[in-house]
Amino acid sequence: MSWVPGGLFWMGSEDFYPEEKPVHQVEVDGFWMDTHQVTVAEFRRFVKDAGHVTVAETAPDPADYPDADPALLVPGSLVFTPPPGPVSLDDYQQWWSWVPGADWRHPEGPDSNVGGRERHPVTHVAYADAQAYAAWAGKELPTEAEWEFAARGGLDRTAYAWGDEYTPGGKQQANTWQGQFPWQNLVEDGFVGTSPVGSFKPNGYGLLDVAGNVWEWTTDLHTADHSAGGKNVNPASSCCIPRNPRSESAAQTEGESYPRRVIKGGSHLCAPNYCLRYRPAARQGETEETSTCHLGFRCIVRSPGPS
Repeated sequence: MSWVPGGLFWMGSEDFYPEEKPVHQVEVDGFWMDTHQVTVAEFRRFVKDAGHVTVAETAPDPADYPDADPALLVPGSLVFTPPPGPVSLDDYQQWWSWVPGADWRHPEGPDSNVGGRERHPVTHVAYADAQAYAAWAGKELPTEAEWEFAARGGLDRTAYAWGDEYTPGGKQQANTWQGQFPWQNLVEDGFVGTSPVGSFKPNGYGLLDVAGNVWEWTTDLHTADHSAGGKNVNPASSCCIPRNPRSESAAQTEGESYPRRVIKGGSHLCAPNYCLRYRPAARQGETEETSTCHLGFRCIVRSPGPS
């Protein structure tokens, strides 16, 4: 784990997506954070020791999906499949598919496996799976504020975890999508899918892959913006800067059986023309039961720092 010293920072961004506003000052205490995303090998040890069965390996409850095709209510997960050519970016079903048998052991479906990917981040983990791993490891999941502070690595108000330039010196800084999403992947960073943790330089706190590779769960309930969660941001007239804020309430989206949590960091599927979210300020809501081929996590420990 790496020590994140804590401190005061500007959270959010005014320059990209509406849900990242308003930019506001936040203070967080120091904490230890997993240097890299939880890997396949680490998650395998947890499953072997705890006997954990992931959400993706469990058939969905028909009561939670009353309009679903019964044939699809089987263990499975969401898998990305690039279309052969340009498609409308308004329809995610052009590239996302529910694949029966897809799970953390079988990332692309039942005929795939994780052989040779032990150092890749584990994927197809729902919120409950990440929570269970954290409890087993004696750790916790970070809040959105903790995650964003850590990802910035001491660089306050820069667009990326490494500064304001996307590819300084023409060099790729993270595992993201180059080309026209979702059909044209130029693979300029060397990776089509996930990459082994640590394939790119660490940030200022020694943390790896805080941008791209896979999204990461946080404990915050998702809100339309930073001020909508009540506890996440103090009123503009307040004299106090929020300390260790967390969003513990959010309106549930109509038709969804599960609340949405904030995920951070973007993934290898984030592209400049779609989901430019491989940035510390970027945030997105994901329902708790969702598992995908580009969603993982890392943990923290809230304890005194190095002496």
